Amino acid sequence: MRKVIIITGANRGIGLACARLFLDKAYNVALLGRNYDDLVKVSLGYANALPICCDVTKDSNIKNAFNEVLDKWGRLDVLFNNAGISFPETRIDKVTSRDWRKIINVNLTGAFICAREAFRIMVNQVPQRGRIINNGSISAKVPRLGTVAYTSSKHAITGLTKAIALDGRNLNIVCSQIDIGNANTSMVQKINKNIASQKTITPTPKKEEPTMDVLHVANSVLHIAELPLDANIQYMTILANKMPFIGRG
Repeated sequence: MRKVIIITGANRGIGLACARLFLDKAYNVALLGRNYDDLVKVSLGYANALPICCDVTKDSNIKNAFNEVLDKWGRLDVLFNNAGISFPETRIDKVTSRDWRKIINVNLTGAFICAREAFRIMVNQVPQRGRIINNGSISAKVPRLGTVAYTSSKHAITGLTKAIALDGRNLNIVCSQIDIGNANTSMVQKINKNIASQKTITPTPKKEEPTMDVLHVANSVLHIAELPLDANIQYMTILANKMPFIGRG
């Protein structure tokens, strides 16, 4: 029987790389994202793909999407809680409440709602089981300068991961977190573009940060998903080897 996975933010970056890998590995993959046309393009040629337009800031969108997966495949084995956004470096006194709420709504509240709906399915299906993988960030451990909202959201993801792991411990539902540093995606490319043009609040000029192929991240998510449910990688950190992390500025 094919395993069923939901991947949020599946139309670009890490989510896109994971969607392609899991489709090739014969998972039934529900691709969630706001750009339906992009999701359809990724799904072309795959009978095991289900593209769903979904805004993770909207409860009704998420509930409808998860119900659609349940109606089509009858169960859910894995959720990769991946959708997230960031903004350019901005000192805290210049961060608007509107921008703060936007990041928290996507990165934290959206992740919570998706995890809640996945947990509901997993706890009620037979056999009772499932795995939730939250996309944290190395910012969940070590912040980048000028990222108060993003960093706060990712620190909160760590708390969410711990709480879900405890709630699911006796229900055969496991939860883990993957913290990623500088996969070569459009998000990181924008950071390096800003560094190159010195559009940064760092007091001294910075060099572009090293990156790694996003496929390494996808393979790591697959490794976690493939574990038997009596084993878990609670936290994984994967990053470009030469990027500043321990003691980074």
